[in-house]
Amino acid sequence: MKKYIIISALIISAFAKAQINVALDTIYANDTKNVALFFPEPIRQGITGSDNFVFSYNREKEQYFGLLQAKPGKESNLLVVNRNGAIFSYIVRYKKQLSKLNYFIPLSNSIGNEKPIVADSIQVVTSEKNIDNRTYYYQKFCTYLLNRNQRIGRIKKRTQGIVLTVENIVFDKEELYFVIQIENNSTLDYDLNFLNLFIETRQKGKRKSLQSLYQEPIYKHHLLSKIAEGKMVRLVYVMPKFSLSNDRRAILELNEKDGERNIKLNISHRCINNPN
Repeated sequence: MKKYIIISALIISAFAKAQINVALDTIYANDTKNVALFFPEPIRQGITGSDNFVFSYNREKEQYFGLLQAKPGKESNLLVVNRNGAIFSYIVRYKKQLSKLNYFIPLSNSIGNEKPIVADSIQVVTSEKNIDNRTYYYQKFCTYLLNRNQRIGRIKKRTQGIVLTVENIVFDKEELYFVIQIENNSTLDYDLNFLNLFIETRQKGKRKSLQSLYQEPIYKHHLLSKIAEGKMVRLVYVMPKFSLSNDRRAILELNEKDGERNIKLNISHRCINNPN
């Protein structure tokens, strides 16, 4: 513990000038929920100033996010150092009811760097600010979902060694996130032609028919054009929020390029209307 305190003191002392007149943002946490902090680079070190706050992160394999929990007590501070040397500092406080569980932290929030910032580094920071904030949010939240082991139910279909699964449907802000898995258990590579989502409506009346309406994703995360034999890929489609009546359903259609191993997976209105 003393070792970490000394390291923290050295870092803070070295960059005291960078913190002058800078008001630190406050992050709230409690002891019943995990508050996730997503950083622009993998976390190398994270330290809290009080024992009633715990910041956990993967110390063996560097990852982009850490989890904060807190017990009732006085406020403290959190110091995080990324792999590239960027330093982030926050006030942390206990709060019984939390209104925010995920923090996506841009590089511009860094209070300094362990290494001197040269001209090239300044250009990188400037470019980072120009990145679309929404796309950045989608990217980090999709990565977070792929690291979670959560399923909405058994939504799966297979044909000729190809297995299409919807692992999870998550609602966040104004979007639905579809966590999808494609397995190639066959002896041939699978070349993807398209993976599309449709809304299918059953027309009532004497002449019953089906009408399909294509849904355009806002963002596609980790979509590959080829799945090698014996391999599996997991990806996320971000869709505008929608709900379905009981006479409608969603159809996830997987189509093979120059092949016939095609799958249409039905997703009931119950799964769409009751996401995680």
